[in-house]
Amino acid sequence: MTKITILHNPRCSKSRETLSLLQQQGIEPEVIEYLKTGLDEDQIRHIQAALNVSSLRDFMRRKEDRYKELNLDNADVTEPQLLAALLDNPGLLERPIVINGSKAALGRPPEQVLEIL
Repeated sequence: MTKITILHNPRCSKSRETLSLLQQQGIEPEVIEYLKTGLDEDQIRHIQAALNVSSLRDFMRRKEDRYKELNLDNADVTEPQLLAALLDNPGLLERPIVINGSKAALGRPPEQVLEIL
């Protein structure tokens, strides 16, 4: 069986709900508190591929003040610049994200992650 991982923020209600939903399914995922540990480029690229999205913006928290402060909503911001922003500001990552091998799903709503189990 493939290891299930959740990128988790315990202060986020959707993240807590998603973790609980996984546990109700009998799954004890590897929990990564990415705000504490951060993410590296390989992890971010794996998430992007697993979510099957073309831009890093697709799993960034666009309403965050930090996103606006960094002017990331500007169409001229490149993917390498978005990557650098995520590496330096893990709080910009949308949450929670559940990863199951080569597949991933955003837990908004939490039930959405059931599609990749």
